[in-house]
Amino acid sequence: MIDSKLLLADLKKQLKLLESDLRSEAKRPSGEESERWAKELREEHQHARDHDRTARTFDDWLEGEISQAAVAWIVATVFIRFCEDNALLNDLWIAGPADRTQRASEAEMAHYAKLPTDNARDWLKTAFGALADLPAGRALVDRKHNLVWRAPISAESASALLKFWRQTDDGGALRHDFTDPDYGTRFLGDLYQDLSDYAKKTFALLQTPDFIEEFILDQTLTPAIHEFGIAELKMIDPTCGSGHFLLGAFERLHREWEAESPGLSKRQRVQNALDSIHGVDLNPFAVAIARFRLTVAALRACGESSLVTAPAFSYHLAVGDSLIGQQGRQGDLFEDGEDAYSYTSEDIGDYKGILEPGTYHVVVGNPPYITVKDKALNEWYRRAYETCAGKYALSVPFMELFFRLAIRGSADTAAGHVGQITSNSFMKREFGKKLIQDLLSGKTISNPVDLTHIIDTSGAYIPGHGTPTVILIGRRRAPVGSTVRAVLGVRGEPAQPKNPNQGLVWNEIHNHVNDESFNGRYVTVVTPAREEFATHPWSLSGGGAGQLKEYIETNSKSTLGSTVTEIGIVAVLGEEDAFEVPTWTREATKEVVEGDMLRDFGLRSKPRFWPYTSTLAISPHAHKSPWMWRTRRTVSGYLMFGKTRQERGMEWFEYGMLAKSKVKVPMSIAFAFVATHNHFVLDRGGKVFKQSAPVIKLPADATEEQHLGLMAILNSSTACFWLKQVSYPKGG
Repeated sequence: MIDSKLLLADLKKQLKLLESDLRSEAKRPSGEESERWAKELREEHQHARDHDRTARTFDDWLEGEISQAAVAWIVATVFIRFCEDNALLNDLWIAGPADRTQRASEAEMAHYAKLPTDNARDWLKTAFGALADLPAGRALVDRKHNLVWRAPISAESASALLKFWRQTDDGGALRHDFTDPDYGTRFLGDLYQDLSDYAKKTFALLQTPDFIEEFILDQTLTPAIHEFGIAELKMIDPTCGSGHFLLGAFERLHREWEAESPGLSKRQRVQNALDSIHGVDLNPFAVAIARFRLTVAALRACGESSLVTAPAFSYHLAVGDSLIGQQGRQGDLFEDGEDAYSYTSEDIGDYKGILEPGTYHVVVGNPPYITVKDKALNEWYRRAYETCAGKYALSVPFMELFFRLAIRGSADTAAGHVGQITSNSFMKREFGKKLIQDLLSGKTISNPVDLTHIIDTSGAYIPGHGTPTVILIGRRRAPVGSTVRAVLGVRGEPAQPKNPNQGLVWNEIHNHVNDESFNGRYVTVVTPAREEFATHPWSLSGGGAGQLKEYIETNSKSTLGSTVTEIGIVAVLGEEDAFEVPTWTREATKEVVEGDMLRDFGLRSKPRFWPYTSTLAISPHAHKSPWMWRTRRTVSGYLMFGKTRQERGMEWFEYGMLAKSKVKVPMSIAFAFVATHNHFVLDRGGKVFKQSAPVIKLPADATEEQHLGLMAILNSSTACFWLKQVSYPKGG
């Protein structure tokens, strides 16, 4: 049986070698295949830019392609190795326990004897081809889209990869033996999540723990089966990753088919279950892994012991961007009949209608929580999804998409079920206001949402989820009830549990989610009026915290916004290191304050280059600054909102952003943007505050006594409590 941790550690080293090799092949082609690939990459990048699929430079974009290609080679060899060790294929190509490695080597040598110009890369492609030519293996190493057929690793790297898989320990046993009578594929989920650092950062790869997947399917798929039956039921995960939700759904649906139609053949029951399951993911190797895992699960369910004799299973798993897939859009994004541009590795065009709105009885998933760095994609999503506002996280458009894909209910028809675990950042950060009030409130007629469950999971221990999360359950219909079931957090896990599904917080959530009310040690379950969750921000604090917050707000005589003139950022330097000026230079400086310098009613500051006069005009001496001149290339190239300072009509040495109206008013109440408690500090003038230290400005004629009076309230325990209810927590 495979050692998942050892395999992952060893393959990460192999991945770096392959990435380096492919980078050389892409930038300095050394043969016909690599020249063709390098040309294809240039053309594909240009097409993607022309069709607004990316705004990234070629070199930046290329790193993603190299990483994906290297992973594709590794994942394809993992598939072959798993099949070899579990006798799912008749022949041997790479390795195997006992004498099977020797036999694989002999087969390789025999191949070279017949085709002396071939090398190790060709031999591996022969193995991939043998799998791809089988009816049951066709989708696993897809000849049309899989990158192993396009991205040529060198013969030396291919030989090193073969050598890696043939390593043995001191006793002569294979270092990585995949033999498993249960055909366990959980290790592939670990590979998906952690193999590529680039992919993990870019795509926010994160597999959903089994107990979370089971809980969400309990709330969505199970009632959908009872309500709609299984004959025509359709489920989709638009962010399917390595297929956790798909596998869980397959097992449930297959059991239902066994119970309901025992007279059908095993193969037919398996295919019926597979026909209900749909998935889409932007990551090609994620979908490859999901297909492989479903194939192995289907083999077991059929009672098959070989891919050679297995039928051609039909899948509905596509590679592509769910958010801009053919039907994952609205309005006039395309000209008549025009589809979104697809990369060569994407096959979403082969699955017409997979993202058709109003199609699915069940929509579930665990969408990525990151913000969109690519300017072109950011604009795509803003145009396609009305809820995208400000510096939104991807959880926002995906939430809208999830409900859009579900069957819309009416007075005469049942509605689709929707369930997801997602980042809770939208609940309190400004970008979530439109999402809550225009979608989740249930008041939008064009895209109605009946939110039935709001479950705070930020206090539960969920492996891999460093970001605080929430589970949302709902249906695509106008709200039918006046209340919502809410599971509110009281306190987090006192210690990391050995078994996450037995965590104290999770147990209370799982055991009491269906109670109308419950007041536990770790969570509170309530069933409040829907109106409480119709406005932004949301507070999911239990133990009576919500009622206390409401009492404070109801009994307040005025709000901070009605008392002050401005709240917000004063300055963003941009390339901050360049503005650090030693005292011996005699340059004009200003004391600048950062967020972590505001603590315990006091502040610290650092001198920084100041290019302005007392009237905030450009200082004539700034043009001649010898200190800044040495960093002019770095500073002048700094981008803000995609433009340099000069492109924004500024001098190259100016601060990236300066709110001059705030600077002109001397006194400020500054606070730390990130802190465990409220740290509001009075500044009587002369300092500049960075973006991590926003300021509150009272009217210009406000006295120092008025500033101190407001500061006393802001630093009170009452204000601290209220701020914790409405502010987004950074961390657990």
